[in-house]
Amino acid sequence: MTSTTTPLLIGGLGGMELLIILAVLLLLFGASKLPELARGSGQALRIFKSETKGLMDDDKSATKDEAEPKHVAAPADVAVDPIIVETPRGQDASRG
Repeated sequence: MTSTTTPLLIGGLGGMELLIILAVLLLLFGASKLPELARGSGQALRIFKSETKGLMDDDKSATKDEAEPKHVAAPADVAVDPIIVETPRGQDASRG
C-alpha cells in the first residue's frame, strides 16, 4: 500500500489551501489592489530586514570594542617636560 502525499509548501499548507486563500484575497481586495499589497509587503520586509541587520552589526561592533583593550599610556609613552624652578636673585636658598 503506497500513499501519495503532496509536499507541504508553507507551514503545513498544501497547494489547495493556498489557492483558496488566494481566491479569498482576490474577492476581498480585487485584482487591482493585490499588486499594491504585495509591493507594500515587500517594502516592509526589506525595511525590517535592513533594520535587523543594522542591529546585528551594532551588536558585533559593540562586542568588538569591548574585546579590544583600550590603549593606556605607559610611563615611557608620556612626554614630560622637566620642571625648572628658579630662585630669585639675591636670596639664599638655605635661609628659608
